[in-house]
Amino acid sequence: MTTFNTSREIPATVEQVFAAFSHPERLARWWGPAGFTNTFSVCEFKNGGRWSFIMHGPDGRNYPNENVFAEIEAPRRIVVQHVSEPKYRLTVVLAPSAEGTVVSWSQAFENSEVANRMERIVVPANEQNLDRLSIEVLGKPGGD
Repeated sequence: MTTFNTSREIPATVEQVFAAFSHPERLARWWGPAGFTNTFSVCEFKNGGRWSFIMHGPDGRNYPNENVFAEIEAPRRIVVQHVSEPKYRLTVVLAPSAEGTVVSWSQAFENSEVANRMERIVVPANEQNLDRLSIEVLGKPGGD
């Protein structure tokens, strides 16, 4: 397996969810697994824009990240190319639903061996990322 998929329904409009991605100060608040914080040096939220930041882990370690916003189709689709190791392409699709917005999150690694090694980290981290997105959009976890 090289691609990890998850989704979450958030009781908010597509535009409200998209805004949590498109405003760098908001994105910095929720991006990453539980316990992580971010320091953005560049966040050019546009097609081809750079996104460079350091994730600060709860263990005190720093994790540099280099990305490109490969595609942005406001307010429905965001594709992020993670150009530093481990290399992957994250596609986020926001679709209206009866309850609000379904966020579909698909993370495709370039290398299957790397993906297999990362699976135990990536699967729970992606769920935590969506938890944090829900909190950013709604002010409470899980959309409950």
